[in-house]
Amino acid sequence: MKTITDTITAAGNFKMLLSLLKAAAFIDTLRTPGPYTLFAPTDEALERLGPGPYKLLLKDIRRLKTVVTYHVVSGALATKNVKPGELRTVEGNSLAAEVNGAQVSMNGTKIVQADIVASNGFVHAIDGLLLPKSLKLAAVA
Repeated sequence: MKTITDTITAAGNFKMLLSLLKAAAFIDTLRTPGPYTLFAPTDEALERLGPGPYKLLLKDIRRLKTVVTYHVVSGALATKNVKPGELRTVEGNSLAAEVNGAQVSMNGTKIVQADIVASNGFVHAIDGLLLPKSLKLAAVA
């Protein structure tokens, strides 16, 4: 079975996220045993940011590391095990988990493809970029 990094590489719709992970020097972490849960913005979700904020984020490594690690939770978390409330991220802040029937969201960002299994955890494709409350994307632009 493939690691989280290999899984999102093979999926083909996380190229922009892979660039962010590589620039933040976090890509190899998602190859370690973990386990981890990655809330992975799709290329489509990141394209909606526009090229300016994305490119500026790539240039601000400190801020980029904050954003990247905010998308990762320690432990293998399937969506069926997500409870409404807060999930502590690797970055240190919490995500607000919302469960509405089968639909699970983090900070209001919907999981569009859930429970992609990897050898070291789970990947959940999401339809947006997650940002800690202390960080505004406008501040990046």
